[in-house]
Amino acid sequence: MTPRLDPKHALQDYLQRARDALVWKAEGLSERDLRLPRTATGTNLLGLIKHCVAVEVGYLGYTFDRPWPDLDEIPWLRSWVDPKTPEIAEEDLYATRDESAAWLIDLYRRAWAHGDATIAALDLDSPGRVPWWPAERADVDLHLVLVHLLAELHRHAGHADIVREGVDGQAGVGKAHSNLWTAEDDRPAYVARLREIAEGFPAQ
Repeated sequence: MTPRLDPKHALQDYLQRARDALVWKAEGLSERDLRLPRTATGTNLLGLIKHCVAVEVGYLGYTFDRPWPDLDEIPWLRSWVDPKTPEIAEEDLYATRDESAAWLIDLYRRAWAHGDATIAALDLDSPGRVPWWPAERADVDLHLVLVHLLAELHRHAGHADIVREGVDGQAGVGKAHSNLWTAEDDRPAYVARLREIAEGFPAQ
C-alpha cells in the first residue's frame, strides 16, 4: 500500500495541512493584529492557535495517557484534563500580555510533534478515553480522535482564513496553492456581481 492510500498516513497528512494553514495565517502580522478581536464573539488569530495547542495536546496526549511533560506550560488545559480544576471562561481563546506570538507558535509546533509521536506509536484501533467528554461517549480509539481533530482543526483553519482576509486581504488555503479561482485584480468585479445578484432579493 502506498503512503497516500494508507488510512493513518492520509489522516495525518490532512491534519498537517490544517496545522500549516493556521500557522501560515499568522505570518507577517504584528502582535496587535494577531490579537485584535475580529468578530462579535472575539475571534482572533492568536487565540485560534492557542486553542489548537490545547486541542492537540488534549486529544493526542491525555486521551491516550501520554501527558504533556509540563502542564504548567499550558495552564489553560488544566480544566480539560482535571475536572476538579475550575474553568476560566474562554482562557484558551486569547493570548495574555505575557504570551508572545512567537512563543505560542513554537508551542503549537511542539504540540503537534507530541501528537505525531502518539500517532506513530499507536494503531488506529488503539483505545483511549477523552476526560472532558460525557462518560457515555468518552471511550474512543485513535481513528475516531483523528477524525474529530480533522474536523475541528479544519474548522478553525477556516476561521483563520476569513479573519486574515479581513485584516489585509490575504486569502487562500496555502502558500503553494491558493485554491482561489478569481484572480486578485478581478475580485472587485466578482464581488460587485455577487452583490448585484443579492440585492435583487428583498432584505426580509
